[in-house]
Amino acid sequence: MSRLETRDLTIRFGGHVAVNAVSCTFEPGRLTAIVGPNGAGKTTYFNLISGQLKASSGTVSLGGRDLSGLPASERTRAGLGRAFQLTNLFPRLTVLENVRLAVQARREGPHRRGLNLWSVWSEHKALRERADEILASIALADKEDELVANLPHGDQRKLEVALLMALEPQVFMFDEPTAGMNAAEAPVILNLIRKLKEDRSKTILLVEHKMDVVRELADRIIVLHNGTLVADGE
Repeated sequence: MSRLETRDLTIRFGGHVAVNAVSCTFEPGRLTAIVGPNGAGKTTYFNLISGQLKASSGTVSLGGRDLSGLPASERTRAGLGRAFQLTNLFPRLTVLENVRLAVQARREGPHRRGLNLWSVWSEHKALRERADEILASIALADKEDELVANLPHGDQRKLEVALLMALEPQVFMFDEPTAGMNAAEAPVILNLIRKLKEDRSKTILLVEHKMDVVRELADRIIVLHNGTLVADGE
């Protein structure tokens, strides 16, 4: 079980400081919600942690390992799993193909001999079984042969959570996971996050504007305003 930590994490865009020396520690077994008004720096802070943006100064570490100089792909391998405001999937592949590729990437790791995406899957029974298990857990097993591009938005968001689960990260990062979802779709994603919370070895970060969701799911809330950490507590 590894804790995530940022120390004096800062990014400047010209003369504008979008995230200002944010120091925070996130422990396994807790869900932390990050809230604040539009433009507060919440998604930018996420981007700095996951490596989509390079910090002007400060550090990001996981389990005592400094990740600050690593690109996003290496941070994913180190244990950071990130879901975006917009879905980040392979739209022209099927639901099953999306998940099994993520499972294979996780199992083969960074020192794989070469990732053969189109190998005969009968030779990879364990990978297929793990993909089936994940799809069953998110109630998409009956749509495994559907092209992702044809899925409704709610199912695409569920599938993105499935890809994170396949990567088996230490940290789950959700950036407005119910964005664009209707009242019937949103509870499905929230129930998936509740299930993830049951694993006390995992750390979960959540950026969310809906305060009813925050109050229900969060063990802790931190507040950003103008890029600065202004409050932190239960």
